[in-house]
Amino acid sequence: MAAEIIREIRSAVPEFARPLSGQFGAGIQQGVETALAEFVDRVAGLPAAGPRQVRVYRALGRGELAEGRSLDALQAAFRLGARIAWRRYARVARRHHLDPEQLVTLAEAVFAHIDEVAAASVQGYVDARTDRAGALGRARHRLLDLLLSGAADPAELTAAAQSADWPLPALLAGVSLDPRPSGPSAPLPTARQPLARITSFGTRPAGGGRLPDHVLINLEAPQPHLLLPDPVTALTDPRITAAFQGRGAVIGPPVPPALAAQSLRWARLVRASLPQAPDQPVDCRDRLADLLLLTDPALVRLIAERRLAPLAPLTPKQRDRLAATLLAWLQTGRGTAPQVAARLGIHPQTARQRLHRVHRLFGPSLSSPDTRFELEVALRATPHP
Repeated sequence: MAAEIIREIRSAVPEFARPLSGQFGAGIQQGVETALAEFVDRVAGLPAAGPRQVRVYRALGRGELAEGRSLDALQAAFRLGARIAWRRYARVARRHHLDPEQLVTLAEAVFAHIDEVAAASVQGYVDARTDRAGALGRARHRLLDLLLSGAADPAELTAAAQSADWPLPALLAGVSLDPRPSGPSAPLPTARQPLARITSFGTRPAGGGRLPDHVLINLEAPQPHLLLPDPVTALTDPRITAAFQGRGAVIGPPVPPALAAQSLRWARLVRASLPQAPDQPVDCRDRLADLLLLTDPALVRLIAERRLAPLAPLTPKQRDRLAATLLAWLQTGRGTAPQVAARLGIHPQTARQRLHRVHRLFGPSLSSPDTRFELEVALRATPHP
C-alpha cells in the first residue's frame, strides 16, 4: 500500500514528481509507512501517536519549508494518500462483510487520522519557519548594530548583510521614532517576523498591511529607531507612510550604509529640536539648513548673542516682532515691505514701519553679506511667534 500511495502521489502532485533520492525521498517513504503503521495500531486500540511518529510528520512539514514550498502540495498528497488507503480498506471490509455502521466508523477513523497527521506536519512547517525567522532576526539584529556602530569595514558589512539576507542598498536613512506610539492605530508587523530587539511594530495598523521585511527595526531601545533602505523610493510605499503616522517619525537624510549612524544622529537632532512629537513624519531633507544649525548649538548661540545684540534693549514682544520682520526680509532676498507683509500676514504699512526700525537698529551692517548670513543663522535658530 505504501508503494502504491507514493506512486500515485508522484503521478498526481507535480511538486513530488521527482526521483525519491536523498533526504527528500527518505522523508516521504518514512512518512507514508509511519502513517499506515500508526493507523493499524489505532484500529487495534493502541495509544495515539507517540513522539517518534510525531517527529516524522513534523519533519515532512519542515521539509516543505526547506524546499521553498507552501503546504499546499503536502496537503494534496495527504488527501490523495487517504483516498487510496480508504479504497484498500473498503475492499477488505467488504470481503469480511463489515456492516454499514462499521464501514462508517472505519471511514471516520481514516480521515480523522489523516487530519492528525496533517496537523503535525503543519506544526513542523510553522516551527521551521519560526526557527528560520529567529535566526534571521538575530542576524539582522547584528547587522543593525553593526551599521549604527559606524566602525564596520566594507567586507565585514557585506558579510553581515549576506548572513541577514539583506541586500545592501546604495542609500539608507535612519528614522527616529516616539517610544510610545500615539493615535488609534495599533503597531505594524513586519512581513518577516524578527527577534526581540529588532521587533515588529505590533499587530495591525489602522489601514492594514505590513512593513516590508527589509526594514531594520529596534523598538526596544530607549530611543526607538529603524533603518530604511532606498528611502526615496520607500517613502512612496503606503505601508511605510502608514507606519509613520502618529509615531513622531523623523527621517534622517539618505546616506550610504557606512554613514547610517550619522543619518540617525541627524534625525534625532531634528527630533529633539521640535517642541513636541510631530503628528506627520518629518523629512530631514526639508530641514538641512536647520540641521546644520543644530550640529553646533554653542556656536549658534555665540553668533546670536553677537548679531542680535541691537534687539537686546527691547521688550520681549518688540524683540519677537522685529526679529520676525528681519528674518522675513532676509528670506525674501531683502524684499520690499509688501513682500515682507505677505510673508508675515500683516499690513504693508506695518511691515514698512518695522523695517525702518530694523534698519535704524542694525545700521550699515545690513549691507554686509557675511553679516546678513550670520543674522539669518541666528534668527533661524531662535524661535519666534
